[in-house]
Parts: sequence; C-alpha cells; structure tokens
Amino acid sequence: MNTNTHPQQSTFRNPILPGMYPDPSICRVGEDYYMAASTFEYYPGVPIFHSRDLVNWRQLGHALDRPSQLNLDGVQVSRGIYAPTLRFHEGTFYMITTFVENATSVRRNFYVTAQDPAGPWSEPYWLEDAPGIDPSLFFDDDGRVYYTGNRMPPGGQLYPKHMEIWLQELDLQTHQLTGPKFSLWDGALKGIHAQEGPHLYKVNGYYYLFIAEGGTGFTHSVTVARSESLTGPYESCKRNPILTHRHLGSTSPIANVGHVDIVETQNGEWWMVCLASRPYGGSHRNLGRETFLVPMGWEDGWPVVNPGKGVVELESVRPDLPEQRWSSLPACDHFDAPMLEDRWNFIRTPRGEFWSLEERPGYLRLRLKDDKITEPGNPAFVGRRQQHMSFAVRTAVEFAPQAAGEAAGLVLYQSPDYQIRVEIVGAGSGADAGGGAAVRVVRREAGEECVLAAREVSAVRLYLLAEAHGQSLRFAVAERAEDWLTLAEEVDGRLLSPDSAGSFVGAYIGLFAESRDAPASAGRAADFDYFEYTALE
Repeated sequence: MNTNTHPQQSTFRNPILPGMYPDPSICRVGEDYYMAASTFEYYPGVPIFHSRDLVNWRQLGHALDRPSQLNLDGVQVSRGIYAPTLRFHEGTFYMITTFVENATSVRRNFYVTAQDPAGPWSEPYWLEDAPGIDPSLFFDDDGRVYYTGNRMPPGGQLYPKHMEIWLQELDLQTHQLTGPKFSLWDGALKGIHAQEGPHLYKVNGYYYLFIAEGGTGFTHSVTVARSESLTGPYESCKRNPILTHRHLGSTSPIANVGHVDIVETQNGEWWMVCLASRPYGGSHRNLGRETFLVPMGWEDGWPVVNPGKGVVELESVRPDLPEQRWSSLPACDHFDAPMLEDRWNFIRTPRGEFWSLEERPGYLRLRLKDDKITEPGNPAFVGRRQQHMSFAVRTAVEFAPQAAGEAAGLVLYQSPDYQIRVEIVGAGSGADAGGGAAVRVVRREAGEECVLAAREVSAVRLYLLAEAHGQSLRFAVAERAEDWLTLAEEVDGRLLSPDSAGSFVGAYIGLFAESRDAPASAGRAADFDYFEYTALE
C-alpha cells in the first residue's frame, strides 16, 4: 500500500470504477470509505473496495469468496447476485444482497458480516419471508435495525412491473425479520415501472427514501421521498426525478443513470455513487453498468444532485478530501503470485481442480474441461472485466491439442451465445506438437458461429493478441513475441454489448481451455505464461 499523499487536484474523471461494477453501495467509517457492487453469475461475488478520497479505490477482496457462501451452480446468465448494500454499525460491517436462482428466478435475500471489510466474511444468514430484490439495511438512532426491499404491492399491480418499497425490523440475534411489514412508497412516477434499489437515511430529523425507477435501461432514474416517521406516510419530492439522463437523448456520453447510494464526508460534503453506462459505437454498452461519483447538496430539506447542473459528468470537481492514491496494479500478470489477483473471476462457482498456479510456476495452467465456454456451465475460464473502450490484450500460451475437439485460447466474452474467440484447436484426430493444430478467430452471435479466419500452426508456444479501437476489433497470432500476423480485423465488437445479448452484464476478457467432442483426457492442459491488458485511450 502506498500511503503517500499528493497535491490535491481540482477535478476527477468518471467513472470511478470502470467496467462492470453496477449497483454501487457505499459507507464511511471515520476517514475511510468502502464500496460494494453486483457480480451476477461471476465468482467470487461482491467485490469490496476502499478509498480515502472517494476518487481513488483499491480492491480489498470479495465478500463472497467461498463456495459455502456462494453456490452458483446452474445459475443462468444475468442471474446470481443482485444489488448489494454495504453498511457499518458498532464495529461490524454488513453486506446484504439478493441471490436470484436459476430457471425459476426465485429470489432469496441474505446478509453476511465481517469485522474487517477485507474479510473473512461470515456464512450467509438467509432471511425467511423476504420477497423481492435489492435489500438494504437501516440502523436507526434507537439501535433498531430495519430491512427495506421491493415487492409486488399487496393490493395488486396497477400496471406491468409495478412494485412498492416495504420495510420490516431485523433481529440481529436471530438473524430474521420480525414484526409487521410496512408498505412505504410505490414511487413518484406513476406508470413508470420497476420501483427498486431502496436506501433509507435519516438527516436532520427526516427519513429519506431514495429509490430507482424506470428499469435499468435508458429510462433509469432516481426519485426520493421523505417522512418524519420511519413507517410513513412518505411525501414525494416535487422535483422528482432528482437524477436521470433519459431526457438527454441517445447521443449522451453517459446513459441509464440510476441506483444510487449517498454518503456524507467527515468535512460535511454530500456525495452520491450511482450506476451508469458509457455507450459507444451507437447505443452499445460493452463496458456494462459502471460506478460514477456525483456531488449533491440540500435545499429546502430536499437533495439536489450536482447543483446547477443536475447530471452526472465525465469530469467534475473533486471532493474536499486529501488525495490518496494507491499503488497501481501491473498491466501484465505474469502469474508469479501464489493466488490469483482479485481482478480475476470465474464463471459460476469453480468446480474441480481445473486451474493451478503451482504445477508450473510462473504459468496459469488451465486443464481442459468438458464444460464449454459456449454453454451455461462452469468452463475452465479465468477472466477480468473489460474496462476501456479501446484496449489491447496479449497472452502467450503453450498448448498442443491432441484431438480436433480440444481448444484453448483467448475469449472476449459477453455470454455463452455472444462472444469472440481467438483459439488454438486440433486440426484432426491424433494431432501432436509437431503439426495438426490451427489457430482461428470465431465469432459467435445468438448461438451461431462463424469462423472469421483460420491458419495452421506448428509451434507449441503461441502469442495471441486481441485489440479494440472502439467497436473495431483486431486479432493476431505470433510464433515469436511481437512478430504479429493479423488473422482478422475490423471485426464488429457490438455483439459484446448487453444490448445485443439481452443481458445485465458487461463484457469480460479471459483465458479458457476445453474439450468439445469427447470427455477431456486426464491431465490435458494449456499453460498461459502471462496476460497483459493495456488501455489504448
């Protein structure tokens, strides 16, 4: 950790967490700030970040980093972990969230606790009779704790996706909800769907209820209501929505703004974190929903977001806090550490010993699995978020396929049905290190595959490159480092957007290994020497 401070800069750049970090939740402990985000079907779940200036963040770990906490087996794309809330009370951190199960989309809410935000976090406390999604915790002045979430109104829905926000006390001794449920508010924008993402705060004698309305697409928005009583009635702010970008049109550089959490600094400033996206190549949001920071104030007892402007900006005036930078992560991971860095993820809870950093020191070994990158299982995949519109990824892999169905390489991944792979494959049965292998670029859209380029190779060690300039992608191979031979270029990257795939998640970039046509042979593996991700912006 680098604890040196630097001269304070006048502005900062959004997003503060680029890439797929949606549904941010923030809390302050003294001069330290902590934040969490959604992770859906990726494992480990719920990254925990730390900052001292609200601008520079470092990851401490994950709240859900053990299979006993997070079983994602069978979870479909864009299900899994939704919208965590992170809170601190009397020496304990609380993270509460929704687990959306597989085909039935059953919602189950639970929370975990920790004394240290870096972990370890407890096993889950599953809440009975807690319908809906997006749970939050509120600690009142009298020490009592309350749960808020969304649900269908008890009287029935008046229009499609009509929801309400409800409240019930939480007993921290029994880890269960207790007492009556209270209906608080069904939003300010009648006819606008998906009232969700509630957070309660008490400021100057009023209870303020912030929620999201309008869904997570371009109509996303933030509304607020207040009451002198915890259980209501809640008065809607006449300025609602207090934050949205839907009126800015499709050319806005920041879109689908919503799902906020707020924090007061030790200096008395108020700031808001929210999710939003940066479309490029049209209305395509390959980076997913990212975390942005925006100032807020209070006028006449109501919040005002970014006073005088009312929108989230790509560049804004910094918080009045001493700047605190952390040591940057290296662009290249040489896989020399005993554990994978926190930026790496698996697709669903990893099952079986399919990866190792120890069997061949200095390499990431991925054993071939029968689970395929094109199926909703648990493939031999290790990946990280795409965080820039333009980037270059390089890797070196040693792999000698022994059969036509064996494959390993680099994948730009949105979902099982939407991806682009540059992969080494067996060209025929009985292929060995001396021949019978090929490298190819495969574009997969809506489950249909197209081979964009293919080339026979003989070297066991190959270098693979994926390069993006906005939505224009280039793929190359080399038998000697940096001696690149272009395989395919001007490949359209828009299929990697959740808008194309109909998902909630941003694009990932990762390494994979699999056996497609027959059960994987014991011990068959691909060894990756390094993985380098460089921003080109």
